Amino acid sequence: MGRREEENPLLLSTPQQNEVQEESTKDANLICKTWKESKKLWQIAGPSIFSRLAMFSMTVITQAFAGHLGDLNLAAISIVTTVIISISFGFLLGMASALETLCGQAYGAKQYHMLGIYMQRSWIVLFICSILLIPMFVFASPILKLIGQSTALAEQTGIVAIWLIPFHLSFPFQFTLQRFLQCQLKTAVIAWVSGVVLLVHVIVSWVFVYKLRVGIVGTAITLDFSWWLSVLGLFCYSVCGGCPLSWTGFSAQAFIGLWEFFKLSVASGFMLSLENFYYRVLIIVSGYMHNIEVAVDALSICITIYGWESMVPLGFLAATGYVSGCKFHFPYLSKLSTINCKKNEKKCSMSRKN
Repeated sequence: MGRREEENPLLLSTPQQNEVQEESTKDANLICKTWKESKKLWQIAGPSIFSRLAMFSMTVITQAFAGHLGDLNLAAISIVTTVIISISFGFLLGMASALETLCGQAYGAKQYHMLGIYMQRSWIVLFICSILLIPMFVFASPILKLIGQSTALAEQTGIVAIWLIPFHLSFPFQFTLQRFLQCQLKTAVIAWVSGVVLLVHVIVSWVFVYKLRVGIVGTAITLDFSWWLSVLGLFCYSVCGGCPLSWTGFSAQAFIGLWEFFKLSVASGFMLSLENFYYRVLIIVSGYMHNIEVAVDALSICITIYGWESMVPLGFLAATGYVSGCKFHFPYLSKLSTINCKKNEKKCSMSRKN
């Protein structure tokens, strides 16, 4: 009995008790830290996910209302919003990621005035690129006829594509304003604006389609109106006192370093555009089937559901801007941001002298 008690004592010794308490304390601290960090992450990721779902839902609602106008109209607007718009959407969204990097560095370095300058610089570069992409909308009908699509579908798609050019031109301002506010952890503002605009879009679409009966052109106009309404809401908040430190007014410095910004962003633009386009080309392939309209409609609905789902991980990716802007948890990143911002200012001063 004595040997068994020595081998398996009923009471642990004091050093063993301390080790167990330290391990339990570490586990408790790890759980608390994980819970705190996940709450901070969800404060950014939650509104970002909602805003992306709301903005994407406007396109889905437009397609749904177009479906009540006939299979041909649904097929035409599906090709434009799912294929043609996806090219410009992916390219300009990828280019806007450069602004997220620069604004994150400036915010982490507490050089808040640079955020507004970077955003204005991105407006210029992205808007020029969006102008260069307009021929893709203007010549949509001849291009579709050239690759063998039916004449009726190609002509209707060409009409819709031309009326959705304002929708395309809203991307440079929508994407940059979103990143400008995200880097300042103001994702709740984006969510509120997106939610209100979504509600307005549903009402306007119902009025245009069922009351005014303006047809497929009116359906396209509602999408243009809603996206520009969102741009106007974000712009008014940013300029009219919502960001007093980061927005100091329009500056001539925005015209400095445009080529450097273009080189930084164009690679991301091409990469995201190809990633966004390679599976959507299946809609064009479905146009070679016997029942063209039904095939295009069915496949576009499936791809739209897939795109809807992809808004969730995109919202989580937006939360990574928290890492760049959080100085208390990542002091090394804050110092690195300060160094990078000083380098950017030196480049700007050198270009002024030249």
